[in-house]
Amino acid sequence: MSQSPKVTVLMATYNRAHLVRAAIKSVQSQHFADWELIITDDGSADATPHEIAVWQNKEPRIIYIRSEVNQGISKNYNQGLHKARGKYIAMIDDDDPWISVNKLTRQVDFLEKNPEYVGCGGGVVVVNEEGKELYRYLKPESDQEIRHYMLFSNPMANSTTMFRLEVARKVGFYDDSIRYSGDRDFWLKMGLEGKLYNFPEYFSYYTMTGMNTSILKLRPHLKTSLLVMRRYRWEYPGYYRALIINYIQYWYSFLPIFIRNKIHTTLAQAKRRLFK
Repeated sequence: MSQSPKVTVLMATYNRAHLVRAAIKSVQSQHFADWELIITDDGSADATPHEIAVWQNKEPRIIYIRSEVNQGISKNYNQGLHKARGKYIAMIDDDDPWISVNKLTRQVDFLEKNPEYVGCGGGVVVVNEEGKELYRYLKPESDQEIRHYMLFSNPMANSTTMFRLEVARKVGFYDDSIRYSGDRDFWLKMGLEGKLYNFPEYFSYYTMTGMNTSILKLRPHLKTSLLVMRRYRWEYPGYYRALIINYIQYWYSFLPIFIRNKIHTTLAQAKRRLFK
């Protein structure tokens, strides 16, 4: 472990002992092997520590960092980023395993050849708890397209992304003063430092369980998104149009959760078609 790896894979986890193994396996199966996997546990109360310990016994590239209290996702990410040794950071959610075994290879090669780019991502396949596909979507590809949609929604899908550690350090990593929408704020900051790109390929699954933060904590998530948008209203185009769309989503969050659960997938698909 003395030599720094090219890539640090960062996985934040919280009470996902039954799902985390698939995500770890998807990292382990990558053809690109020069990585370390930092798993930051945000105070899990289930069998997550035991599950990770089992993996550490057979995979020396795994580093486990545990917080005894739940701090929130941004602080949890920052714990891992402060320990990261890779030139590049690849994000992966504990319930969203990667699809392509060439994901790291493709992204490292792209960033090595294109120094003006600070990060890249790809498309997502949305599945239910049984792994059945619900729908799939690609994110806007070019830097110009990404900037066009920056204020409407996060154009970088977290589990598909890779970015330069030195640039992330420059922008101060994640803003741990906000509990929600930290990844959206992060990519808005990164976009001010250089170009962004999304491969027209599906890099990650997104597991829709009904227990996702984007559903259970929808209202505070959207409220924080509105605050984040205001920070960057002069940096990216379409602020007032984006504000209207985000306020409509905020009002939608006041519907009873059983109604939102029924129509969430349909609305999510419509949003992807409109704003990618």
